[in-house]
Amino acid sequence: MLLQKCMFITGLKQFTAFGFKHTFSNTAPAFHFIFKNTIMTSVTSSVSTSPSSSSTKGISNVKIKFLSQQEAIKIDEELFNEYAYSVDQLMELAGLSVATAIAKCYPLNSMAHGGTVLVCCGPGNNGGDGLVCARHLSLFGYKPSVFYPKESNKQLLKNLTIQCQEMEIPFLPSLPDAQHISKSYNVVIDALFGFSFKPPVRPEFIQVLETLKNIHIPLCSVDIPSGWDVESGNSEGLQPEFLISLTAPKKCAELFQGKYHWLGGRFIPPQLEKKFQLNLPPYPGTDCCLQLFT
Repeated sequence: MLLQKCMFITGLKQFTAFGFKHTFSNTAPAFHFIFKNTIMTSVTSSVSTSPSSSSTKGISNVKIKFLSQQEAIKIDEELFNEYAYSVDQLMELAGLSVATAIAKCYPLNSMAHGGTVLVCCGPGNNGGDGLVCARHLSLFGYKPSVFYPKESNKQLLKNLTIQCQEMEIPFLPSLPDAQHISKSYNVVIDALFGFSFKPPVRPEFIQVLETLKNIHIPLCSVDIPSGWDVESGNSEGLQPEFLISLTAPKKCAELFQGKYHWLGGRFIPPQLEKKFQLNLPPYPGTDCCLQLFT
């Protein structure tokens, strides 16, 4: 049994699992053991039975499913067709999750230049998530700038662009070189391509990805590191420090070697989760994102 093989030392920020010692921070909501095709997760949550009662802690072990590209597409289709979600609903929830997770990993008070962040947005829904994220980061007190090289003609994405512009979020006409980005910003958010991406990268984005590969500040990818195959990844592509998987991790996330992996998009109906056997861990409290491992 997993619990018989793991010892958690409360307050000492250390636990021993399968003979190895691991450390974690006070804010880490979950402890994860990574196996082939699944993440074994021990999620610690607090439940209070009444305002005056003491908290009781429970541990839930789950195996999170990693989605293929077709499974991710089918889940989106069911959310739209069977559960009557709209694209803008899901985009708003996803973008808020991204902004919240980034704020947790990269607190404003730890940043230089007043909290400058560069958000790189693609022409599809992943780019829309990035625009929503930029707006929320601005509301959180950060100073986002947006690089949006191929703006979409879809009205939803036009609306998101206007919302950012009306909040005086600057849009860059071109992407600076890697050295300039590294000196001017604290974090770069990669919201170029999502789970519908299929290689190869279009010519107009090749130099963009090459520039992002050479920055010296944290790179944060939304759902999929841009340029990665959704299932097999890309060992020579972007190597982000931070990844937030939306709805559920995609298969390529098994190859993620960065520091922070988050789950976001707290909108999956229980019956849909059961149908696709997602086995999502419980989100803590009212949080819209959950850290999977560090």
